Amino acid sequence: MTQRYLADVDLAALPKVSCDILVVGTGIAGMYTALKLKDLGQVLLMTKGKLVESNTQYAQGGIAAAIGGADSPRLHLNDTLEAGAGLCDEAAVQVLVEEGPDCVRELILMGTEFDRNQSGELELTREGAHSMRRILHAHGDATGAEIRRALEKQVRSAGVIVHEEHFLVDLLTEKGDGAPARCVGVLALTPDGVMTAYLARAVIVATGGAGQLYTNSTNPEIATGDGCACAYRAGAEIQDVEFIQFHPTALKEEGNPKFLISEAVRGEGAHLLNKHGERFMAQYDARLELAPRDIVARSIVDQMRKTEHPCCYLDTRHLPDVKERFPGIAAALHERGIEMGVDLIPVAPAAHYIMGGIKTDTEGRTGILGLYACGEAACTGIHGANRLASNSLLEGLVFGKRIAEVLRTELLPTPTLPALRTTNTPAQATQSLDVYWREVQTLMWENVGILRDEARLQVAIDRLTAILTELSSAHVDREAFEVVNMAQLGLLVAKAALARRESRGGHFRTDYPERDDAHWRIHVAQRRS
Repeated sequence: MTQRYLADVDLAALPKVSCDILVVGTGIAGMYTALKLKDLGQVLLMTKGKLVESNTQYAQGGIAAAIGGADSPRLHLNDTLEAGAGLCDEAAVQVLVEEGPDCVRELILMGTEFDRNQSGELELTREGAHSMRRILHAHGDATGAEIRRALEKQVRSAGVIVHEEHFLVDLLTEKGDGAPARCVGVLALTPDGVMTAYLARAVIVATGGAGQLYTNSTNPEIATGDGCACAYRAGAEIQDVEFIQFHPTALKEEGNPKFLISEAVRGEGAHLLNKHGERFMAQYDARLELAPRDIVARSIVDQMRKTEHPCCYLDTRHLPDVKERFPGIAAALHERGIEMGVDLIPVAPAAHYIMGGIKTDTEGRTGILGLYACGEAACTGIHGANRLASNSLLEGLVFGKRIAEVLRTELLPTPTLPALRTTNTPAQATQSLDVYWREVQTLMWENVGILRDEARLQVAIDRLTAILTELSSAHVDREAFEVVNMAQLGLLVAKAALARRESRGGHFRTDYPERDDAHWRIHVAQRRS
């Protein structure tokens, strides 16, 4: 049984901070939601790093919305459902595509400067599995950074309290006689390592993804799945985490995080080539390089295996003005000795996005009173088994706005301080924390990666279970808590992957290679016992 709290706590003795609404996470979901809530009371925005550090900052391709003249929410819905491989919640997708365009327009009013053509109209591009050009982008390939810049400027001037470099340790909950559990705040480590209790009338988890579960990842080092692991310990349902999206075209080089070559490059016409210079996607899908990401990623892996070569190649040599269209990518490649438009770009898949997370309804409710979630940490059901490219930034806006709307009518009274005192028996860690960190990543990459089977999944489950036991209260610092969260979420991913005996979307079992709608058009949800 997973322990409820990670550290020994005597709540009465801890320093305390109170606010009306606490938002944890400062990507697009966290910052936008905080701004939408600013007139409801004192809003506190907490982040484990700086405001600039999030997956949003690194989003290159753009944000999808049906705003083009020939486009429509219905077409966007159909593309999302098709990519989701039969597991999308259609009602949630309907909300996304219908409310998304207005959220994007509000983002523009907040100061986000998307690229426009010479006539002043928004310039749209296309990405994999989209039937239309509907991707807004900024500065060519720096969309996330531009959105972050605009939102940060708004946050800094809106009276939102910002606590940077504060690490979420656990969610504080209490349960009355016969009543459902209520979240009353969080435990957090301050920059100087002081455990502090934050009390709030509502807590919103917008902590982003978990790419650091894997050796090869496009995510920054902060993406360790903390919010999802905390919510699991608090009793929330965790759903669909077996579905991990591996981006097909991360630059193949030493180092982590991997540098991402945006899908928009393929949207503009780049080709994938194997070791022999052969274009190969026609063997796998009629949509060629614009097939859904799971298909492209597995196709690249298959070509790497067949040619006994560590990568495939992205060919942009035939694209005019490619450096001007993707200036950030071109500059980053130049620094690495690769000239976009001249040289072939070595690429291989890397962990990119987790489709599952904290199960919510379409208003962000988690099943625990006072606890909400949005963005990549949440599972709204819109992504199903495979996220449609550039839907993630839109999801953060739409469902963050919906949380703000529902809190206008259901914001709970100020909580009282729970009587909480925990004592854990420290276990004996057998190796250093950095060794555990790398071991978790290696276990996940080799056993719970792009290709899975029962034997390897069981290896991961057994060792991750042991790691959690070894690390139980062994250390009380941020790095230790991050490794525990990674092991905890990794274990949930592996268990869900073992349970799902089929292949669908971002989950592929070599021992069950076919999609099985008769038995597995269902969700795998896990809750702490």
